[in-house]
Amino acid sequence: MKRTKTGHYDVTPFDGESVRAFLPAPLPPDPPLVLDGSLQPTLEKATLALGRLDAVSTLLPEPSLFLYSYVRKEAVLSSQIEGTQSSLSDLLLFELEEAPGALIDDVQEASNYVAALTHGLERLRNGFPLSSRLIREIHRVLLAHGRGADKDPGEFRRSQNWIGGTRPGNAAFVPPPHVALADCMTSFERFLHAEDDGLPVLVRVGLAHVQFETIHPFLDGNGRVGRLLVTLLLCQAGILHEPLLYLSLYLKQHREEYYALLNQVREDGDWEAWLAFFLEGVLVTAEGAVETAQRLSTMSREDRGRIETTVGRRAGSALRVHKALEARPILSLSAACEHTGLSFPAASSAMKVLVELGIARELTGKRRNRLFAYDRYFALLNEGTETERPGA
Repeated sequence: MKRTKTGHYDVTPFDGESVRAFLPAPLPPDPPLVLDGSLQPTLEKATLALGRLDAVSTLLPEPSLFLYSYVRKEAVLSSQIEGTQSSLSDLLLFELEEAPGALIDDVQEASNYVAALTHGLERLRNGFPLSSRLIREIHRVLLAHGRGADKDPGEFRRSQNWIGGTRPGNAAFVPPPHVALADCMTSFERFLHAEDDGLPVLVRVGLAHVQFETIHPFLDGNGRVGRLLVTLLLCQAGILHEPLLYLSLYLKQHREEYYALLNQVREDGDWEAWLAFFLEGVLVTAEGAVETAQRLSTMSREDRGRIETTVGRRAGSALRVHKALEARPILSLSAACEHTGLSFPAASSAMKVLVELGIARELTGKRRNRLFAYDRYFALLNEGTETERPGA
């Protein structure tokens, strides 16, 4: 439904030229959303898909094993949208202090993303509301190290920013002037906490994402924070008990449409077109996550069965190392000892068994400081990231 612009332009001076900065109107949209027609069935399907996804966290025998790597896949994808070249294997190696130096800034961004999500979830679980203060905290963690650390981590910007182009005067989009940020974020926070507007949770999350991207309150990291907000809002609302929904792969695959729809909301007020895209993304992503979790669970059972029937009395140690590989699909022997409590000789012997069974693969070709990958498990997790397999 086309309305009019969802805000107004404020003409401000910047480096000797006049700049048209966009100030969004407060949410919810006016006139109200039209959720009937094709939107309502998609909303219902997406909501059911989220319910199935949430059930995965209770059906998996070890959901934390799946979550560790799945969250890191999202971190890599979200950073790739911003132009980084790090891969899932780079991030896992980085966490083992084995990252390739050429990608250190890129992989640091992905690592920061994991830390920011973890911080946000911990705060929510301890009863802290999703607010401007928490958003700033998340941003501070996101930009704590590496590229962007000089862009005022944890602080709303005190100057004009822009998207595309070389300056505000030729930019594709100019967010609100910094002097308007306090009012914009106050209205945004009020919308996040509203309980009387009758909006379904998924619709609220979709609206909030666009509004945050339009406000663009930070000098850097706005896109990553905006994507994190989707997951955090769903967890805060109790729709998800674990952070299992991530839209970065969907947005990466439909990048041009995504940006076009954001602009269409601002210029034409067509929130319904955006919501149709967003809800389809939630549906596709949730169904894909359920399928991935089920395939990983099946793979785990099959491999554990092979270990139990093939190895005999050595199965106990091999199963413990296999479980460690599920949690960390790229693993050193010293890390295997730490995760399993086995001695180095026992962990080494168990890993040798897994290599002989074709479950694990040694990556380095060295005699010392060797690294091992759970190849099939890693390949399944890595689908969609368009990066090479570990050690390739």
